[in-house]
Amino acid sequence: MASKETINVETSIDKSVEKVWEFWTKPEHITKWNHASEDWLCPSAENDLKEDGKFVYRMEAKDGSFGFDFSGVYKEVKPKKKLVYEIEDGRMVTVIFSEEDNSTTIKQTFEPEDENSKEMQQEGWQSILNTFKKYAEDQN
Repeated sequence: MASKETINVETSIDKSVEKVWEFWTKPEHITKWNHASEDWLCPSAENDLKEDGKFVYRMEAKDGSFGFDFSGVYKEVKPKKKLVYEIEDGRMVTVIFSEEDNSTTIKQTFEPEDENSKEMQQEGWQSILNTFKKYAEDQN
């Protein structure tokens, strides 16, 4: 069972919160940024963006050696402000969106799992956030 400790990651994106929210929540965008490294991909994403709505993101190594579904249920949805969801293993994640001067900061707080080091988990989640930032800033 995961502890109630939390890990935080964050980034700032030079886009409005409207655009950041769209890129974060729409499946056609999620599949383009949701990976921690270039040797992984997200071939499919389903996102029922409402309280008690479910999401499923398929994660796969590009070489086909490994894959898994990352899924959960939304507990709170405040458009362009906040998402709270429970991952299928019972851990909680909170994502806060805040805008200032046409720049949006995303802060993610999540409960770590017990299998991998906290440092590795923080690096992995931060890497996905960095990939999101690059994707979002490259969009028109």
